[in-house]
Amino acid sequence: MWDRLLVDCRIATMEPAPSNPLGVIESGAIGIQDGRIVRVGKRTDLAGFRAREVVPLGGAWVTPGLIDCHTHLIFAGTRANEHAMRRAGASYEEIAQAGGGIASTVAATRAAPNDRLLAAASGRLHALIEGGVTTVEIKSGYALDVEGEIRLLRCADALAASEPVRVVPTLLALHALPKEWAERRSDYVAMIADELIPLAARQRLAASVDAFCDRIAFTPDEVERLFKAALANGLPVRLHAEQLSNQNGAVLAAKYKALSADHLEHLDEAGAKALAKAGTVAVLLPGAFYALQESRRPPLELLRRHKVPIAIATDCNPGTSPMLSPTLAMNMACTLFGLTPEEALAGMTLNAARALGLAHEVGSIVAGKAADLCVWRIKSPAELGYWIGLPGPERRIFGGQDS
Repeated sequence: MWDRLLVDCRIATMEPAPSNPLGVIESGAIGIQDGRIVRVGKRTDLAGFRAREVVPLGGAWVTPGLIDCHTHLIFAGTRANEHAMRRAGASYEEIAQAGGGIASTVAATRAAPNDRLLAAASGRLHALIEGGVTTVEIKSGYALDVEGEIRLLRCADALAASEPVRVVPTLLALHALPKEWAERRSDYVAMIADELIPLAARQRLAASVDAFCDRIAFTPDEVERLFKAALANGLPVRLHAEQLSNQNGAVLAAKYKALSADHLEHLDEAGAKALAKAGTVAVLLPGAFYALQESRRPPLELLRRHKVPIAIATDCNPGTSPMLSPTLAMNMACTLFGLTPEEALAGMTLNAARALGLAHEVGSIVAGKAADLCVWRIKSPAELGYWIGLPGPERRIFGGQDS
C-alpha cells in the first residue's frame, strides 16, 4: 500500500515527446511511497492501487517542484545605494571600480555573525520556497578567504538541515579579488586552488566549484588553474561566463565538462558549439539582465540551433538581481529573452536539475525520482510564464509531504 495517491489532476511530467513537449498526462494520478514517486499515469491506469491517503486535486495542474539552480542567498546588507547609482547612469564596472559591487557585500558579510547571516538567508529562502522552489543551489563567494568561505558553506549546510528544501552548496571560489591581494594576484589564486578547494572537498561542504570569468573578475588562465584543482579534488565545475564580455569562458567551461555556464549574454557560436558537445547547460539569468539594464540578450537562437539545454534561475544576490520569485524569473525569460512558456518551465525543472547534476533525482515526474511537486490552480502551464510574479503554488510537496 502506498503512502499517498494524488488524483484528479493534469500532470506536466516534463518528459517530452515530439507532439507533447511537457509530457502532459490528462486525468492523471501520482503514487508516492517513502518520499518517492512510484507510479505516474492516467487515473484509470492506477485504479487497482491502494494508498493510505488519497488526495483529490480538483483538476489542478501538477508540475515538478521548481529548481533555482543559481543563487547567492547568503550575504549581509543590501546594495540599494548602487541601484540609485545605476539609475544615475553608472555602469556595473564603474560601481565596482569605485569600491562598490561585490567588495561592499564582502565587507558586510565578513562582519556579520552567523546568526544574523542565517536569519537573513532563511527569510530569502522562505520566499523562494513559497514560490514553489523545492531545490535551490546556494553559492558562497562573499568572504573571499579560506576561513570565511568555509563559514558560508557551513551556513548553507545549516539551512539545508532546518528547511523543507534540497540545498545544493556551491563553492564560488573565484568571485572577486580582495583589495588586500591586489598586488599578489597569482598568490591569491594559488591559495584558493591549493588550500580552499581541498579543504571544502575534505569536509564535503561543496557539491561543485564556480568562478567568475570576465574583465572585472578572473582570467581564463586563472579559472583554468581553479578548474584543475577542483577536478583533482573530485568536484565538478561551473562558470559565470560571457556576462559582460566574451572571454571564451564557455569554451573553457566545456573543456572541463562543466555542469553549467551561466549568464552568456556575449556567447558566440564557438562557445555554443562547445557547450553542446560537452553537454553543459546554459543557465540564463534574466534578473541580472533586467537590473543592469543590459541591451545584449543571450543568443537564444544559437543555443536552440545547437541544442544546448537551457535553464533559468533567479540569480538572487544583493547587487545585480535582488529577486526572490521563481515565476518572475520565468516571466522575464519569456518577455526579455524570448523563451517559449514550455522552455521556461523546462528551464526551472528538468534543465535546472541537469545544471546541478541532479537529473536522476529531480526535475521531472517519473517513477523513481523524489516526490517534489507543485500543485497550481491554473488553466495551462503557460500561465507560469505569463503572469508577472505569479504567487506560489496552491500546494507544495517536498519528499512526498505537504510543506
